Amino acid sequence: MASLPKPQPLAPVRWRALAAHDLPVVAVLEARIHAAPWSERNFRDALAAGYSARVADCAERIVAYGVLMLGPGEAQLLNLSVVPEARRMGLGRALLSQFIDDARRLYAEQLFLEVRISNQPAIALYEEAGFTSIARRVAYYPPSHPGAAREDALVMRCALGLVTRTPALR
Repeated sequence: MASLPKPQPLAPVRWRALAAHDLPVVAVLEARIHAAPWSERNFRDALAAGYSARVADCAERIVAYGVLMLGPGEAQLLNLSVVPEARRMGLGRALLSQFIDDARRLYAEQLFLEVRISNQPAIALYEEAGFTSIARRVAYYPPSHPGAAREDALVMRCALGLVTRTPALR
């Protein structure tokens, strides 16, 4: 019986804010990872709107990235991606944890996301982090490959709890 090789440990990972100079690289990675990728313009618009966006840099290569939109009382995880060769090494979990911390720190009471119903590893990660399924968007995603049908999205929610704000000093 053949076995898969064990993933090799990554060089140290440095988390940092997504910068404008990263956008061409992130757009190429996005096109490689997703059937319906964000464009460079989508990422540029997210930065311009002030969304929380960060990357994992490993040996001067971006290996993970994500975008979180914050609004009054809630947040939405818009993108969380890990390059295939760096998966199963905890980067997605680490990035999700950072975004949950950001949302809590900025007084979001709940965090939402959408995920392809076929993406079982991501669904398992989100459930482990406290997300529960609350809805299904039928035929939400474009086909993942030619000849495939559109795919449903699972809408998930994580209750972040009420955060009490400290009254402003006068």
